[in-house]
Amino acid sequence: MLLTESKTISFDDFIIWLPERSAFRYELRDGEILEMPKPRGKHSEIAGLISGKLYLETTRLDLPYLIPRESIVKSIDGKSGYKPDVIVLDRDLLAQESRWETESIIMQGSSVKLAIEVVSTNWQDDYAVKQIAYQALGIQEYWIVDYLGLGGRNFIGYPKQPTISIYYLVDGEYDLHQFRKSELIRSPTFPDLELSIDSFG
Repeated sequence: MLLTESKTISFDDFIIWLPERSAFRYELRDGEILEMPKPRGKHSEIAGLISGKLYLETTRLDLPYLIPRESIVKSIDGKSGYKPDVIVLDRDLLAQESRWETESIIMQGSSVKLAIEVVSTNWQDDYAVKQIAYQALGIQEYWIVDYLGLGGRNFIGYPKQPTISIYYLVDGEYDLHQFRKSELIRSPTFPDLELSIDSFG
């Protein structure tokens, strides 16, 4: 649901406005506030499962990564702010993020090892809007976990089926690989991770 139809607001004003406790999630898109329900049920379960698996892999390999509960990724043009369902940050690069400690804001794509969106009814945002924004920011790896196969045919093919799409930055543009059914994903950031769309039941 669009909350600011008549005028746009700045990213900083959005951060000041953002309620601390709410039944909704908010993102900023081109200066307009969008209200979305917080993840519940299966969506929340899948995001939690992925976070857990990535945490275990990070710990096993003693990687300098962290997986925060929440963060906001500021778009390269400064007009939008996104809240990925799961985000993996490079702890060593957070010193260059001037707003991380006080506001959990990420402004440089190099700080993000991996951003993940779990698809719900607003699948267009994940496949079109966020994919373009994350690529422009230089986020190295981006997953779209479409566990119900909701995405459009031009994104996941036909017949539509549950799909994990992994975008990886090559020469400034995303290279796409898709995984269905019991196929184990291939993640450049976590090459030994054993995960498939079937992992989500």
